[in-house]
Amino acid sequence: PTPDSRTWAIWFIADLEPVAPHSDKHAVHAQVPRWIAPPAGFVKINVDAALSKNSCIATMAAVARDEAGKFMGASAVVVEGVLDPEIAEAMACREGFALASDLAVQKIRLATDCVNVVRSVPGTGMGPYGHIVQEISARRQSFAVTEIVHERRGSNGDAHRLAKSSIHLSLGRHVWFLTSPDGVCILLLPTD
Repeated sequence: PTPDSRTWAIWFIADLEPVAPHSDKHAVHAQVPRWIAPPAGFVKINVDAALSKNSCIATMAAVARDEAGKFMGASAVVVEGVLDPEIAEAMACREGFALASDLAVQKIRLATDCVNVVRSVPGTGMGPYGHIVQEISARRQSFAVTEIVHERRGSNGDAHRLAKSSIHLSLGRHVWFLTSPDGVCILLLPTD
């Protein structure tokens, strides 16, 4: 560097204003996805579905955790011929109750990111997936307490990732106990 460039650099640096943090009421802050714990004594089962873009394959996934967030089990069902995302989401809810039966738990909070399915379950089971709603209603009778709730996808990350990654598994039902499927379970962050 020449003396002129050094002088210019010193002048330029001296002319800079210090940057101080400021609060902006309109700033957008990214939210970290957080798993939402169930009430005390409940097992939380997050469910989701995925459809293949290149074939008629659909997957329905369920991931169970206890109230402290400890992994209890997961399952995925891979089927052919399901093309409607909402039907697949209803089938994922049915799979969530199948996983609950496998785990022999009695108090379940099942969470899905499909609000239409949550609204349909208390109904009579009419509509394009009425038979699935009827199966869910029948399965619920075998548990002491069940809740079906809507949660945003950000709180449903494990089931979403399992559904997406299971597209490439063989047709049928796949179940994991004690250890989670590779790449599925997120680090849990406390909900404030």
